Amino acid sequence: MKKLTVFMMLLILLGTFMWAGGQSEPAAEAAEVSGPVSIDFWTTQTQSDRMATIQVLIDTFEALNPDISINLVAVDENDMATQLNTSAAANTLPAMIECAAENAVAFGSEGLLNAEAITEVIRDIGKERFYAGTLRLNETARKGMYYAVPYHGWVQGIWYRADWFEEAGLNPPSSWDDILKAAQYFYKPAENQYGILVGTKAEAYAEQCFTQIAMANGAQLFDAEGNLIFNSPKMREAVEYYAELAKYNPPGPQTWRARDYYLQGKMAMFFYSTYIMDDLAIEAAAKDSLTNENFEDLAGRNFDPELVQNTRLSPIIRNTQNAGYGTIVSFGIPDHGDQAKIAAVQKFIKYLFTPNAYITWLHMAPGGMNPVLKEIATNARFQNDPKGLFQHYGKDKMAEIIQGLDSIETFSIVEGKRMAAASTIYSKQIIPQMLYKITQEGMDIDAAMEWAEAEMKKLM
Repeated sequence: MKKLTVFMMLLILLGTFMWAGGQSEPAAEAAEVSGPVSIDFWTTQTQSDRMATIQVLIDTFEALNPDISINLVAVDENDMATQLNTSAAANTLPAMIECAAENAVAFGSEGLLNAEAITEVIRDIGKERFYAGTLRLNETARKGMYYAVPYHGWVQGIWYRADWFEEAGLNPPSSWDDILKAAQYFYKPAENQYGILVGTKAEAYAEQCFTQIAMANGAQLFDAEGNLIFNSPKMREAVEYYAELAKYNPPGPQTWRARDYYLQGKMAMFFYSTYIMDDLAIEAAAKDSLTNENFEDLAGRNFDPELVQNTRLSPIIRNTQNAGYGTIVSFGIPDHGDQAKIAAVQKFIKYLFTPNAYITWLHMAPGGMNPVLKEIATNARFQNDPKGLFQHYGKDKMAEIIQGLDSIETFSIVEGKRMAAASTIYSKQIIPQMLYKITQEGMDIDAAMEWAEAEMKKLM
């Protein structure tokens, strides 16, 4: 029965491989695999429905490549480092892993990944096809070499009422100056309307909002040698600017939940990832933001079907430089030294980048999994997701949204080196605590930054 199922599925996929929104399917060529080879593939997509989808892709690949068999293994993202190091010590490394780019850089820096093999894959696919920022997050200290190949990710930016901006004659909120000007213009607390939402609670959302703003000013936590440079003029400018923006928030310490103001027509713009896309477009997804249960000063309202058309995203923020923000998930090839397995994995990865296989994977989480290849963003099949989400946006807006991947940055990677201390600082929420002290407790900016740097040094 399984063979029959795979055969029927293969016939269907072979029929569709010649169509990809008007494009032919690129060949997934790789080094020749001689003789049967079995590879273990560790994935962090641990949900049962996602595992089932990946298994379908594996079954199809195996039907096309009978000499290669793939064993899919689910590994929790938080356990990946421990399990990979244990596997290395036991000389039982898997042939392929999927994990966050920051972890891939960490593993590569420890000598656990084969940069030469994965860089060859990227060159074969075509570096120019990738959003540049996604490659940069996987780059080694040696420019042009990579620890892993990016596969998908989510983008953060400022979602804003384009109709309000147009009526007011304001520029889109991309530059520091334009963001602040719009926040001030739309701030009308007497009418229960607010200019912007940035995080001011001591939690991850505040860090995510602040990181993109800081990166837009060229501010970093560390230099390439690993020296802490937090308390710098560039970082102080970013903190001062963030504190100013927070004045145009809804009252009180706020987190992502205050998106309710936007969905109820009481806010001009807010920071959020592409995971907000279904809330803007689909009534069932928006329901929990349309009540007064979370905020007493909101009356609740009916779903606005025109909101998605009146909303746009500024995925790139700039002051002294462009900065995108988000998370990238990548594929890596552990350095196990087995050439037959390396060739098999290279072939499998290239198959996963062919449009139909790629789009099948991305459709596991529309809006949350966005393509790292530029042409996929406007691909007709990608637009036709199972939830019917992307049809509310259209290919031009989708390309605009996903473009944030071109300039994606992080405090954790500097010139191809992963700063492990940055992750520790993030986990202890030192920057959000500092922002809370400034915006909610009235602490002086210089004193707050000195406190934050002292806390960072304790961890180091």
